[in-house]
Amino acid sequence: MDGDFTIGGIFSIHNYVHTVNNNYTTMPEPVRCSGSMESRELRFSRAMIFAIEQINNSTDLLPRIKLGYQIYDSCASVLVAVHVAFQFLNSLDPVFYIGNNCSQSGMVMAVVGESGSTPSISLSRVISSFKVPQVSHFATCACLSDKQQYPNFFRTIPSDKFQAGALAKMVKHFGWTWIGAVRSDSDYGNNGMASFLQAAQKEGICVEYSVSFYRTHPHSRIQRVADVIRRSTAMVIVAFAAIGDMAILLEELSHNPSPPRQWIGSEAWVTSPELMRYSFCAGAVGFGIQKSLIPGLRDFLLNLSPSQVAASALLTEFWEDAFNCTLKKSAAATKNNVCDGKEDILNLQSPYTDTSQLRITNMVYKAVYAIAHAIHNAVCQRKNVTSQCDKLTRLESKQVLNQLKTVHFSQNGNDMSFNDNGDPVAIYELVNWQKSKSGDVKMVSVGLYDASLPVGQEFRINRNITWMEGTTKVPVSVCSASCPPGTRKMLQKGKPICCYDCIPCPEGEISNTTDSSDCLPCHKEFWPNAKRDTCIPKPVEFLSFQDILGIILATFSVLGACLAIITGAVFFYHRTSPIVRANNSELSFLLLISLTLCFLCSLTFIGAPSDWSCMLRHTAFGITFVLCISCVLGKTIVVLMAFKATLPGSNVMKWFGPPQQRMTVVSFTFIQVLICTIWLVLSPPFPIKNLTTYKEKIILECDLGSPVGFWAVLGYIGLLASFCFVLAVLARKLPDNFNEAKFITFSMLIFCAVWITFIPAYVSSPGKFTVVVEIFAILASSFGLIMCIFAPKCFIILFKPEQNTKKNLMNKNQS
Repeated sequence: MDGDFTIGGIFSIHNYVHTVNNNYTTMPEPVRCSGSMESRELRFSRAMIFAIEQINNSTDLLPRIKLGYQIYDSCASVLVAVHVAFQFLNSLDPVFYIGNNCSQSGMVMAVVGESGSTPSISLSRVISSFKVPQVSHFATCACLSDKQQYPNFFRTIPSDKFQAGALAKMVKHFGWTWIGAVRSDSDYGNNGMASFLQAAQKEGICVEYSVSFYRTHPHSRIQRVADVIRRSTAMVIVAFAAIGDMAILLEELSHNPSPPRQWIGSEAWVTSPELMRYSFCAGAVGFGIQKSLIPGLRDFLLNLSPSQVAASALLTEFWEDAFNCTLKKSAAATKNNVCDGKEDILNLQSPYTDTSQLRITNMVYKAVYAIAHAIHNAVCQRKNVTSQCDKLTRLESKQVLNQLKTVHFSQNGNDMSFNDNGDPVAIYELVNWQKSKSGDVKMVSVGLYDASLPVGQEFRINRNITWMEGTTKVPVSVCSASCPPGTRKMLQKGKPICCYDCIPCPEGEISNTTDSSDCLPCHKEFWPNAKRDTCIPKPVEFLSFQDILGIILATFSVLGACLAIITGAVFFYHRTSPIVRANNSELSFLLLISLTLCFLCSLTFIGAPSDWSCMLRHTAFGITFVLCISCVLGKTIVVLMAFKATLPGSNVMKWFGPPQQRMTVVSFTFIQVLICTIWLVLSPPFPIKNLTTYKEKIILECDLGSPVGFWAVLGYIGLLASFCFVLAVLARKLPDNFNEAKFITFSMLIFCAVWITFIPAYVSSPGKFTVVVEIFAILASSFGLIMCIFAPKCFIILFKPEQNTKKNLMNKNQS
């Protein structure tokens, strides 16, 4: 149709080009389309005509200016698209103005189309050199946003860059990490899938396979793609394919259906009603352009007069295919298949007449209005409240191109503008193929994706989704099940990162998140729980008064102290008896006091270590034991000196009387006090948390501070004990009826045996058992002393009083 300014239109109304075998001897035939007609694409072209007629009747947009159009069928072919491009450009020759009837009807100011990305690329490369703007309604390849290569390209449908990102977010949202990918082997499919795979990789999604196909490929190639889908383990398939390609693949799969698969579709096919006849795809989910309402369009589409249909080859083909009749009488036509004019288009079920899902149709509608607004801004001036337009203005396509960059309008409640790349704001509906009660598959909008919203808020679902096989439970598609907390992922050799084994965290480490790739070590004072998903404080261990061992040792310690006190009481009560007086009662009482302190000092080893208890336990033990051994040593020397004093002419006892005995005890004890004082001043013991002996618990213990000090204390005790033992051995065969040296020998033998075995046991005992060994040595040696030295005397005092006489003690056993 002619007009003051002409808009070009190009749509993929057919999907194939008639194949011609040229013999290079005759002129090639004109390129012709073949195959069945895409009724939806016919609706797109009719929507363009509707929009132009609506604009021509408008008093606000381009008043008194008539737009014309030239619409072509590209056959979804690059060859035809390039041919059409030159058709548009042939009318750019100068126009002569003759008289008052000036016309620019032959000039194409802009082009609407193409539907496919690959033909759009070819079209843009040709017409961009002539500054002719192109506004596509369905070419979504992200590559077309490159203004260096395609400076004249605009589109009313969002770029696949946004759709690919949205699809990746959706796949991640539902927890699918193991998917299959199929795509059209075209610019649309290859670039779209590349964008999706890039976004999917960032989301941690793995692809089991990625295969491509095209509708013109051999049938064997389509079969191979179908076989890959049937053999795959991925339950989810993302398909970035054109509607014509997808129809061929689904047809192949329908012959030998694969196991149930969850299909995720791109806009090109998931909103196509024609593909919903493949019921095995029920549950498919994908993003589509928002559904819109275009008032008056349905009436325009259905208002086809016989003359209109007959005047258009495309409408004629549509009519004959829709009603299975022939408009033109011919020899081949019969009376039964000739169109008689009674065909009812109002009740025709066809994508052409279906206006319930106006998505891409609205993109065509907005593309026409965008071009019209650009022309309006170039040729019209606003005066008062009306616009004055001059149709005689010499308008060039590059002016329309510049105006398109800044165009902004609202039509039927939808805002429209282009960004610097010629793309609109990306807003998608999330659509779901759901089976109705009648068994038909219908497309239902279940959510929305708005790329203009803040990160993390773009995607929302507002209705329940029906998945494959009619279930409402989200299908699972993973290579490996999620690793629970307490484990970490270990990648399987030679497989993608989504294929892994779950191995427990090593000792001392945890993971508190699902699918953790690493385990984290606990703080040194914490330890993993049984599930190894959280760190808990390590139990603190020390020898306490609540432990069974602590109770037993404390009981023996108190019993030993009580026994020493009772022994002292018995001796005190019988202090005038010969046996008490004969055995140096002063040293005996001092020995009993020191033994009582030895028993009680073991209590300082029980309980939580503190600064004072650590210093007290070792020094008290060292000093009381030296006091004890000093007393025993004094008694041994007294026995030896007493025997020497009985010899004729001996005057030895005056040199080792009570003052000398006291001085000996004090001197020996003072040396130990001096050692302990130096130890405490230079490097005293202190409490520590032992984290190395046991990994899973903390041992509270006393650090020696200076091991030299500790072993000096023990060494001094050992030196005195050894000296005492030697003297006792020398005095064991003295001829007294009651020879105390024998019992001292036994007591020192026990004492030395206990402390000799103590050293290896102390060094090798772990944790609190080190303290147990030390307490046991103290108690054992203390009981050895009290039982060997005082038990025989108490037995005579209490049970054999007849032997407690001076006469019995003075008798000598001749050996």
